[in-house]
Amino acid sequence: MSYEQRWQTAESPKRPGSLTLEGRKHLTVSGVEEVMSFDEREISMRTGDGDLTVRGEGMSISELSAGGGDLHVRGLITELCYADIAPERSLWARLFR
Repeated sequence: MSYEQRWQTAESPKRPGSLTLEGRKHLTVSGVEEVMSFDEREISMRTGDGDLTVRGEGMSISELSAGGGDLHVRGLITELCYADIAPERSLWARLFR
């Protein structure tokens, strides 16, 4: 087995993600791989399901479990948005919409 094959098999599988929002004031996100930025109005993170942006007011991260990938947010949650990457379309599909 080559080094490249061993590295690919040792790569950790994507964590399944879930969102739990309780009364717009408590959010739990599982499957978090990285918190890219945060302040009291916006939190951006990378999850197993794609990049997630949480917007609101007075938000704070109350708990972050690095091993389990769980993130707990408190504050007024106003928006949850996953960034979707458009699939590559063929030349024919772009020409004949």
